[in-house]
Amino acid sequence: MKKFRFYFTLLLFANTCLFAQKVKLINSKTEATIDSIISIMTIEEKIGQINQYSANWWDFNGVCTVKPEHLLLIEKGEVGSFLNIFGADITEKLQKIAVTKSRLKIPLLFALDVIHGFKTTFPVPLAEASSWDMDIIFNSARYQAIEAASNGVHWTFNPMVDIARDPRWGRIVEGAGEDPYLGSQIAKYRVLGYQGNNFTLPFSIFACPKHFAAYGAVEGGRDYNTVDISETTLFNVYLPPFISALNNGAGTLMCSFNEIGSIPSSANKHLLRDILKTKLGFEGLVVSDWNSIGELINHGIALDSKDAAILSINAGVDIDMESNSYFNNLKELINTNKIDIKIINDAVKRVLRVKFALGLFENPFKYCNKSDEKQNTLTTEMIDFSRESAKKSIVLLKNNDNILPLKKDIKSIAIIGYLANSKKNPLGSWEQLGDSNNVVTLLEGIKNKLNNSTKIDYSVGCFITDSSRKYFSEAIELSKNSDYVILNIGEDSKMTGEAKSKSNINIPGIQEELAKEIYKVNKNLIVVLSNGRPLTINWLSENVPAILETWFLGLQSGNAIADVIFGDYNPSGKLPVTFPRSTGQIPFYYNHKNTGRPSSNDLTQLTSRYTDLSSSPLYPFGYGLSYSTYKYSNLRLDKKSLNESDSLKVSIDIENLSNRDGNEIVQLYIQDITASLTRPVKELKAFRKVFIPANSKTTISFTLKNDDLAFYNNQLEFVSEAGNFKVFVGTNSEEVLVNSFELIK
Repeated sequence: MKKFRFYFTLLLFANTCLFAQKVKLINSKTEATIDSIISIMTIEEKIGQINQYSANWWDFNGVCTVKPEHLLLIEKGEVGSFLNIFGADITEKLQKIAVTKSRLKIPLLFALDVIHGFKTTFPVPLAEASSWDMDIIFNSARYQAIEAASNGVHWTFNPMVDIARDPRWGRIVEGAGEDPYLGSQIAKYRVLGYQGNNFTLPFSIFACPKHFAAYGAVEGGRDYNTVDISETTLFNVYLPPFISALNNGAGTLMCSFNEIGSIPSSANKHLLRDILKTKLGFEGLVVSDWNSIGELINHGIALDSKDAAILSINAGVDIDMESNSYFNNLKELINTNKIDIKIINDAVKRVLRVKFALGLFENPFKYCNKSDEKQNTLTTEMIDFSRESAKKSIVLLKNNDNILPLKKDIKSIAIIGYLANSKKNPLGSWEQLGDSNNVVTLLEGIKNKLNNSTKIDYSVGCFITDSSRKYFSEAIELSKNSDYVILNIGEDSKMTGEAKSKSNINIPGIQEELAKEIYKVNKNLIVVLSNGRPLTINWLSENVPAILETWFLGLQSGNAIADVIFGDYNPSGKLPVTFPRSTGQIPFYYNHKNTGRPSSNDLTQLTSRYTDLSSSPLYPFGYGLSYSTYKYSNLRLDKKSLNESDSLKVSIDIENLSNRDGNEIVQLYIQDITASLTRPVKELKAFRKVFIPANSKTTISFTLKNDDLAFYNNQLEFVSEAGNFKVFVGTNSEEVLVNSFELIK
């Protein structure tokens, strides 16, 4: 694989796939073949296809093992897929059993949670969302697919497309943040990166958008918790990224742990059959989350696993992941006429469609090649891209007096913080086979950047959650005697992710106290945040001159951060999620409703606000600084009204006032002033990453059409309504210029 040649091929595909056709899971020839297979399958074989089992958890060498009873099921053709099995050797071994020893020789599917890398670890999804760069999103998924497929994986349980408005929720780190439009664009390019167009790209794997639906709206930000929202909120806020993923070919989907309207998703016929499979026309398969069918008993709507199996298969869950509810009960339920065999046949058909689409019937060993495994794992090209994606995912939150970028000829610098020398934490959550030995730490990245003429000192300062101030004096002394201090603080990577919800989002432990003590002795302080969720950082924001939000950036974390700190890369990232001032503000998001008494900081007014806190965010959605300075002016429309078949051109001038080239992410929002349903105060509808040379001015134009103004009404019809609209364009969701127009019908 040639390094740069292949990379630019990916970029080309990312740009042209805007016009890609949706993956077609149904065609007459394949359907006829599937029907013929189903017609000769026994009940046991049918049930087997809709069961999924996990490997035994692998040991520290990444070796997968399979339970002996599962090997027997493969021989009998009574298991359709596995998760947590990877590697060319074992996947070939198991596939050979399936296609040589089972009666019908139906190939197996191998699935894995490839969330932000297999062995080559890229930035966590929330970090990559901060790039607002769809080439980065697409290429990251493409590399993940190449590496995972080369190691025997057919199917990733990703992307997570849940809209997350509550940073207490640990799984916010896995998604694209709070906005339906940005989330929809990222969902689209992740699916296309994993799958390609009709699996024409080499090493394509099936994507699996999750968790259907509205898992990001769990009460209190507590994982696995209840969701209680209206259907209009479901359709207008939480379903758009799923719809985008499905429209761009996603052939599988995972249902969620949570309930909606008092019915858990794994038993929700209205959600899975009426909305997903009928209204949205989904042709692929629905897989449960881990044991979510079995958990219907805990929810209190199933007496036992037999009840759970009835509810889930009737609701439209096609594959039971690890609960054994289908395996243990479906045969009896079919024989006693408690389940219609037609429902089983439909589920089996959906599973076989995916296997045919991936080409496994034609070549079941397509991803079992040891030479591919060696050639396409941890390649130089992938590692280089990890650095590229990491530096584009960094958000510059503050830069008073242009303290950044630092000059490379500085005399001395102190690097402080446990995270600055941690090889484990940059991997983030869901690191899969990411190896900490391959990680470049911040300390290493800075040493790589500077020559021997700069004195570099390091102190741990304090650990993330310990209360010990044992190393405070050392850190303070080094800081006092250095020209600059880089303090790396934040979260442990295991503080976010599944089952890692938190009741407050303050900086853990005594790390902020350390920052205050260092600031007393050296005002040239740059704080580097490493975290998987927004944190409340009020003191830092008010006092520290420079703050970089770096999230968890993967293998090349230290080199990428050093690229930004020392000016080899001009930061361009923007926040995909609001930073609140206090945990008490949560949920807090930019596209909220006005209410009858819109929020105001005027304490003499009776408005929707807190009396003890500003109504504004600490950092708004879409926020991010640059080493360049941009001036927005002359927002103009080519007309003041449009009709349903027309379009509106929105233009704005942007000037780079600095002596440095830069990339600016220009954002367009609208507000529907009066509608049949209350609408948000702002809604992102377009954005563009634009290169603007130093000391130059450019004009950026967007086109708004009728569909950009539409929403789901009370009848769940996607419609636009006549009336007045505002249009906003700016550098983030708050710093915008405003104009207006009318939609005429």
